[in-house]
Formats: sequence, structure tokens, C-alpha cells
Amino acid sequence: MSQGKIVKVSGPLVVASGMEDADMFDVVRVGDLGLIGEIIEMRGDRASIQVYEDTAGLGTGAPVVSTGAPLSVELGPGLIETMYDGIQRPLEVMRQKAGSNITRGIRVPSLDREKKWDFVPRVKAGERVESGDILGTVQETVIVEQRIMVPCGISGVVESIESGAFTVEDVVCRIRKDDGQTAELTMMQKWPVRKGRPYKEKLVPEMPLITGQRVIDTLFPIAKGGVAAVPGPFGSGKTVVQHQLSKWADADIVVYIGCGERGNEMTDVLMEFPELKDPRTGESLMKRTVLIANTSDMPVAAREASIYTGITIAEYFRDMGYSVALMADSTSRWAEALREMSGRLEEMPGEEGYPAYLASRLAQFYERAGRTVSLGQEGRTGALSAIGAVSPPGGDISEPVSQATLRIVKVFWCLDSSLAYRRHFPAINWLQSYSLYIDRLTRWYEENVSRDFPKMRAEALMLLQEESELEEIVQLVGADALSAEDRIKLEASRSIREDYLHQNAFHDVDTYSSMNKQYKLLRLILDYYELAKDAVSRKASFSRLAALPVRETIGRFKYVEEAQVDEAYAETFAELKKEIAELISEEAEVDD
Repeated sequence: MSQGKIVKVSGPLVVASGMEDADMFDVVRVGDLGLIGEIIEMRGDRASIQVYEDTAGLGTGAPVVSTGAPLSVELGPGLIETMYDGIQRPLEVMRQKAGSNITRGIRVPSLDREKKWDFVPRVKAGERVESGDILGTVQETVIVEQRIMVPCGISGVVESIESGAFTVEDVVCRIRKDDGQTAELTMMQKWPVRKGRPYKEKLVPEMPLITGQRVIDTLFPIAKGGVAAVPGPFGSGKTVVQHQLSKWADADIVVYIGCGERGNEMTDVLMEFPELKDPRTGESLMKRTVLIANTSDMPVAAREASIYTGITIAEYFRDMGYSVALMADSTSRWAEALREMSGRLEEMPGEEGYPAYLASRLAQFYERAGRTVSLGQEGRTGALSAIGAVSPPGGDISEPVSQATLRIVKVFWCLDSSLAYRRHFPAINWLQSYSLYIDRLTRWYEENVSRDFPKMRAEALMLLQEESELEEIVQLVGADALSAEDRIKLEASRSIREDYLHQNAFHDVDTYSSMNKQYKLLRLILDYYELAKDAVSRKASFSRLAALPVRETIGRFKYVEEAQVDEAYAETFAELKKEIAELISEEAEVDD
């Protein structure tokens, strides 16, 4: 271990001399309290250290001791339902130990060392195992089965394996490695956060991550294993969108990283998630969630660590064969932390003061997402989908963080302050957002929703685009100057906006829409458009078509309970055909 002394303190940056034996990204203990830090620059025997705790009171001459190991996370039973800070210290354990305020230098293990877990072996003595093979399982929560895997770099023959209740430090398996040595394995393993966990193969994303949010699932879907960005100005609903995705996304595990956002938003998550029921299992959502909180009032340097801590935990569950959804709220606060540390290191600034390596750091983070085949003989398929919120100052997405993110991600959900001001939520602008996964997902939609669903999506987007163009004419000369066909087009577009894209996150029924319900509702709106167009061509009155009673029924279709969707659709469609047929008949009689 290398030991040096502090020669400079600049906020979260500490410079120590006498560290020639230390390495980049080593974890160090700083000062008499042993504050946790990480070496981020080496110049001769001087190490620049970002400290993950408050450095108030540190002075020159204080000791700095290197641990000789990189910043790592502990992976094993006990992750689910736990809330960690940016460097994987459990907040609840720290509160019990030191009170409501985090005490500097406090040391607590990431995983409970005393709790015993029931370990059920999957292999027998004499069997050969490789890195990534499942040795046994632990039922961590009623939803999540923790799969204890052979750590990377170990393969050989199982000498012995235990069954029963053990702590995460107890030896449960002994493997005679190929070099003749014996490896003693526990249920816990460590992994450096800056290094992506290895896998056998990366697959092409071919299945959507169903979120229950109509504007996302229908117009701008994200694939399982895909990456998405949610940029938007203050008050446009980024956090609520991420909360909705955490609650309802079709993922086995959710890792939510509150990176530099307001503390009351993390409090909302903590208060809401235990109360919310998982739509698939009926259990609390916390039973499949890991929370990482590094709020705006916590040490700025730990924001960077929180992002890497979160994605390493997510990769661990992906390797078990689970579908994992990672929410990062927000990557802008992480980038601001990079900018602050870069400034204190006196590095050459890039655009708007951000470091020149901003884009590569963002790419390194998002590239760790994907759909993969895990190591091991079984070859499990898992997926890690990463969704990052971006908070551009003033809502200007031309700033560096937004632009660097857009060059990496394939789904862009552009939140619009004007939509939010009109109380249209989710405030995702349908003219500026996009998804590059559409072509790959078309086949899945045809096979699992309906053969005409991709065509309906394209038609809905076309109507919204044409509405935007017609609105410019309306503002100049008024709606009365438009033809009846164009006015019907505006009515159908309004129905898509208000009845389909608008969704109430706080309504018991409307908060989540199944793909069947989404298809039926969009089908009704487009059926109205086609039948109304036909009626107009037969000289039916536009004003009467726009005021049909069935319009109200279509508008309220999104509040229909899931079990009644098919029946309600059949009734509404029959009512629609009947009302338009009666209208055409009445108009024909008047003409005669």
C-alpha cells in the first residue's frame, strides 16, 4: 500500500505527494477520518484524488493511504430493496448507525454480513463449471431469484458445494481450478465499476420494452437492450416519465439512479414504490428495485461514481438472464460534476467548459447497455436497457451534453415546455422525437399486436405532421377556409393528441395501457377518421360529424378497465358505424 501526504485541497479535489507506488483509479483513504477517494490523475509522485465525502477541515500534511484496489461494488444477495448512496453505502444502515446526517468517514459494508440466505445448489460435486455458470440460487424477494454465478476468471471441477443458510461471506462452494489450486467461493463477488462485465455475445435488439405509455410504445418505442434519452427543460416532466418507466416497464429488475437531482424527488420514489403494486406479480415494486441516491446536496464527486455503481449492478442482474431497466436522472448533473473536477484539475476546457472527454465518457456509459448472451455453458440471454434524463439549461438541446447524448442513443423523447404548459403529459413532442428501433421492431408488433399496427402508427404520425402544416394555414385565414376533408383531418389529429397521446400518470386506470388497449383505442380513432372521410365525400355535414356522441365514448375509452377492453371496443365500433350511417341517411333524405 502506498502512503502519501496532502499538499493541496480544492473542494472535492485533493492532491497528495509520495504516491509513486499508487495506480490510476485506486481507492484511497484521505485524512485522519479515512474519507473515501479515487485517484483520477497521476503526475510523478503526485496523485490528484476526487474525494467522495465532504473535505471541510482537511489540511496539508494529512495522511493519504492507497488501498491498492479500484472502486468496486459488492454483488450478491441483499441488493434488491436497498437504497445506496453513490459509492454503494446503504443509507438506511448509515442512518441507524450515525443518525439522519451522513457522518464523514463512516464505514459500512454494502451487503449485510450477518443476514443468512437460503442457498440451493444447482450443481453437484464432480461437475465441471466455467465462468458465468450458475452454482445455486437464493430467493432474495418473492419476485427475484438471485442466481449465484461462478466469478469471472474461474473454471474447473466442483470439489464440494453446500446447501442451507449462509451469510454472504460463508464459503458455499470449492472449485479445483485448471491450475490445480482450489478456489473457495462465497455468495458475494466484487467488480470494479469502471470495467464493463464481460459477456459471450451481443445480440441485435428485436423486442420492445413495453412501458404502458402510449406515446412511447406506439410512436417512439425503445427495444429491450436499447438506449434512450429524455431531454427537457425544468418542469417538463422528466422525472415523472422516468418514474412511470420504473413502475410499468416490462423489466424484471429496475435500477434507479437519482444523480444530482432534488432530494424530494428521491423521497417521492421511496414513498411511492413500496405502495405501488407490480402489474405482473401483484407485489410491491420495491421487491424488484435497487435505488441509488446521490442528490444535489450530496458530494459532487460521488455523482460520477453513482452512474458507474448503478450500471455495474444492472450488468450483474443482466448476466443472470434478467431484463433490466436502468434509469439515470440525470446525466447532465453527472456531466456538471465532470466539469467541476476538470476545472479543478486545470484541464483544457472544451465547449461550454465541459471536459474534452465528455462525449467519450457518455459513450462508455451507454455502450454498456445491450442484449447479451452471458458467459457460461448455459448461455443465458439478458438485456440491459439504459434511459438517461438530460437537463439542458433553459431547455436548449444544442448544448454539449444533449448533443453528445443524441449522437449515442437511438431513441429521443423530446420533452416540450409548451406542451407541459398546456398540461399535456407526457409532454413528449411527436414532431421532434424519434426512434431508430422501429424497423427492427416492426415484425414483433405484427406478430404480437396486429399485422396492421405498424401501418396504423405511420398513419397516426402522418396525420400529426399534416395537422402541424394545416395549423399554420388556420392561423392565417381561419378554419372556415379549409375544405371539409382537411377539417376532418384536424379533428382526427386532435383526437390522437387529446384522447391517445395525453395520459394521466396519476389515474388508477390510465397510468398504464396494455398493447391490446393501445391498439384498440388507436383503431377506433382511425376508424372514425376513415368513416368520417367517407361521409364527407357523400356530402355529410362536417359540424355534425365533429359533434357525434360517439366521439365522447372514444375519448373515454382510455379509462376502460383492462378486462373490459375487447367488449368496450366492439360496442364503441358498432356505435360509431351506426351513428355515421344514420347521419349519412339523414343528410341524403334532406337532399332529396
